[in-house]
Amino acid sequence: MKVYGLEKLSLVDYDGKIAATVFTGNCNFKCGFCHNAQLVNDYDNLPTYSEAEIFDYLSKRKGVLEGVCVSGGEPTLNANLPSFLEKLKALGYSVKLDTNGTNPQMVKKVFEDGLVDYFAMDIKNDRENYAKIIGFDEYDTTKIEKTVEFLMTSDADYEFRTTLIDNYHKKQNIINICGWISGAKKYCMQKFKDTGSCLNSAGLTAVSDQKAKEFLEIAKEKVQKAILRGYDL
Repeated sequence: MKVYGLEKLSLVDYDGKIAATVFTGNCNFKCGFCHNAQLVNDYDNLPTYSEAEIFDYLSKRKGVLEGVCVSGGEPTLNANLPSFLEKLKALGYSVKLDTNGTNPQMVKKVFEDGLVDYFAMDIKNDRENYAKIIGFDEYDTTKIEKTVEFLMTSDADYEFRTTLIDNYHKKQNIINICGWISGAKKYCMQKFKDTGSCLNSAGLTAVSDQKAKEFLEIAKEKVQKAILRGYDL
């Protein structure tokens, strides 16, 4: 599997674990707030890490690192993802997979094969308003709904997460999202930050601290655990 980026040490990508993060290329969404624009639009022109380089580093860091986060891009677009995850598990690492949920078959496979310990799945918006936020005029959320259903009815450890954008997320959107994922183990609402490397962040603004707190109270009524991430409250 081609790897287009490696963060050698992270304390924020895998909650509770000292981790490395590997980044795959390509994504089937075009979210303006995505901070990995090159991995979406220009990944073919980026340098890559060989699997030998990745696993050589991870082998040397065993005992220091506890986990590996596989992010993107959208990792589940890679047919070689399961074999890559197998090698991570063979080294004894705990594995977190970031996904947009558009490949329920892959999510199901890697979980049932024991290759992923924790899933972080993006919920971009409520189903009625998904299309615009991901860069389309229309979008059928059926596959995303299947992934949500699978995670919630399996024994998987997971979180759903939404990057809060004031342009897209009003109170009713959050009510709708929380109704959709009602009963979920964990729901994280994270603050949008324009890093300067976003896909198309022109005009996008973060949800205010006050609104975020209101959204958190809505979520607490519907899911088992709700948190804000990136807000200094």
